[in-house]
Amino acid sequence: MQRPAVVVLGLVGLLVAAAVVLQTGLWVEVLGTDGYEEGTVVVHDNTTPETATPLQCDRSPNGTEVVACSDSQQLATVTVNISNTWQQRYVGLSETGSLGPGEGMLFVHDEAGEHTYVMRNMSFPLDIIFIDTNGTITTIHHAPVPPEGTSDNDLTRYEGRGKYVLEVNRGWTNRTGVSIGDRVELPPEAA
Repeated sequence: MQRPAVVVLGLVGLLVAAAVVLQTGLWVEVLGTDGYEEGTVVVHDNTTPETATPLQCDRSPNGTEVVACSDSQQLATVTVNISNTWQQRYVGLSETGSLGPGEGMLFVHDEAGEHTYVMRNMSFPLDIIFIDTNGTITTIHHAPVPPEGTSDNDLTRYEGRGKYVLEVNRGWTNRTGVSIGDRVELPPEAA
């Protein structure tokens, strides 16, 4: 009769340990996030109607730089690491000490919808920009670093609608004039 009890207690202990590893994100250290693809995000003003198809822009011969887009003014360019797996989206920028002025991370979800982001283990503040499937910016949050000791359950939740989320240094949208309704040209790697 003792053997089944030991097995049950062992399984319960294993489940508790697994829950702790998942909740704290320790699994990421074991599994890793693989390498990130890199790309360039270009933001244009909102002179193109919101219902339009994604921006069609001419690129340089090597395909890395935008040369011109019709009917819009370029507001800003950001070099990004593209986060397109669940593990990469979970870790985000939490293992990054800082971003340069023209750097960010582009999160790519499998489909458009309501998504929520938190500032888990962040050491610098961010602008969190939600982008719809057609490239239109739907929501911008200016997220401060959470107070030290904030538990995962107490982190502020930043919600928005879209398929993509761009994270850049806090204040970037103010400095560049980027706002809700502006259009984003996404790198081909994010499609």
